[in-house]
Amino acid sequence: MVLQKGTRIVLRTEVPAATGVFPAGTVAEVVLVQEDPPDSFRVRFVNGHEAVVQRSEFVLLAEMKSHDLANLPSELSESHLREHVIYRCVVGSRAYGLDTPDSDTDYRGIYQAPTDLVLSLYDPPPQLENDAAQECLWELKKFLVLALKANPNVLEVLYSPIVEVAKPAAQALLRIRSAFLSKLVYQTFNGYVISQFKKMMRSKEVKQDPNWRHAMHLIRLLESGITILETGELRLQTQHRDELLEIRSGDWPWERVDRWRQELHARFDDAYAATELPDRPDFHAVNEFLVRARRGELGGAS
Repeated sequence: MVLQKGTRIVLRTEVPAATGVFPAGTVAEVVLVQEDPPDSFRVRFVNGHEAVVQRSEFVLLAEMKSHDLANLPSELSESHLREHVIYRCVVGSRAYGLDTPDSDTDYRGIYQAPTDLVLSLYDPPPQLENDAAQECLWELKKFLVLALKANPNVLEVLYSPIVEVAKPAAQALLRIRSAFLSKLVYQTFNGYVISQFKKMMRSKEVKQDPNWRHAMHLIRLLESGITILETGELRLQTQHRDELLEIRSGDWPWERVDRWRQELHARFDDAYAATELPDRPDFHAVNEFLVRARRGELGGAS
């Protein structure tokens, strides 16, 4: 790192000066980067006196301030945090009933950071990812915030039909999963659908085939949104497996896919107009769950 004029430093050792000795721990400011001797700096102390110091004789003030926070405790190691997984499930094509022999297995889940760690100076990572294992684990609070925003990928985790781990805290969460469903689903699912549709239209503008996998998921997402608004539940298993797999394989012309998209979008609008879901998710119930989980009242990490 090249030190600039004005950089503040802290002495590691005593440094003699014309007016006396400045003890270790004294703060000074770099006023000149000297060429001779090499790796030396003229610094000015708060009383206005100056001295020449070697790079080995000081540390940067900014580094000293952040030193302890940079040395993370063992409790923040990924291997330790993975011991606090409370929920793990399968998502993606296997959860939708759209898997084939070549399909990957995608995992999502939740880990609950120990409460002592949450209350400390060290923030637990919001998520842990393992690309090789196709896995993503959210910290409990991060997961709840995303679910309250009706993030489709997060809501699906709560309704996966393939659950591998569900500790008591996660079981309590699943019992209140309907608290996350509200009319907000209409806006968020629409946002994802519109985004995918725009990407496909851009492909057509340059005379390329649409991404048929994206087209399939666009249809599937509309189906899911309609089901939530009409029934108050999210069902991942599709009733149109054959048709969706044909779309993914590119067996349908785009015009046929787009007609189905428009029909579903009209149903989605009608379902929104008639839904009995509340305007917003139940923040109170979710917050109460989180507080109880942090207190260790639900059998999770504490």
